Amino acid sequence: MDAKFKLVTSRSVENFERQLDEFMAGLARDDIVVDIKFSTAPIGSGVEYSALVHYQTTEQWLD
Repeated sequence: MDAKFKLVTSRSVENFERQLDEFMAGLARDDIVVDIKFSTAPIGSGVEYSALVHYQTTEQWLD
């Protein structure tokens, strides 16, 4: 299995959720999400939302 990471960030919570949903939906059925780290940071008068997704890809089974 290959360990991989994906960083998703946005200053809009709606855009952040959409990006994270799209990434998770794009994972293969047999991929494994190992961990998700979430954080927020003040940026000017707003907030930046971030998630670091640690996932692993697997070899597909052959019938």
